[in-house]
Amino acid sequence: MTGFYNKHIMPRLVDISCGASVIGDERGKIVPQAEGVVVEIGVGSGHNLPFYDVQKVKRIIGIDPVREMTALANKRLEETPLDIEIVNASAEDMPMENNMADTVVLTYCACSIPSVDLALSEIRRVLKPAGKLLFCEHGRSPDVNVASWQDRLNPLWNKLAGGCNLNREIAKLIADAGFDITMLETSYLMNFPKFSTYHFRGQANIR
Repeated sequence: MTGFYNKHIMPRLVDISCGASVIGDERGKIVPQAEGVVVEIGVGSGHNLPFYDVQKVKRIIGIDPVREMTALANKRLEETPLDIEIVNASAEDMPMENNMADTVVLTYCACSIPSVDLALSEIRRVLKPAGKLLFCEHGRSPDVNVASWQDRLNPLWNKLAGGCNLNREIAKLIADAGFDITMLETSYLMNFPKFSTYHFRGQANIR
């Protein structure tokens, strides 16, 4: 894709698609569980902000390397009562201290982080030992036929969708990074193609 597409068109397409009501329903099932000092990975245009419980959250640090995406968050930032700081940095190298977060929120971005293993290692580093990782992501289906289509479509999808991957095994990646998954729900989103909507939603703690 051209630089113009990635800088000016893709951020708006991602903002629109991630703002779909069915995606909002998924966010609403996981984000309100965040508490204390929160690090949100891939804060983007701020679609999670309305779902945080202001009584439980002390502060939010939103991490995102794409300035064109975080620029789209301005209106939502103005409307939220939350204490939030946006940091334009990569999840693979977060500029923050060890053991400083009570909660890390990972929604709809593990699919597109270039080195997701490194990002999960960084999440472990910034989380307090008793902290929790909340995640809601799409990824590889357990259905052989669907997974086969995900593998076929992924090279083109990756180029068109800003580096998004259809076929990452989200739960396995989290477990392999040294987390114990204490809650996991999986399903397809209704009324959408199965190849792009197999969901992993849950909570994990440092092993």
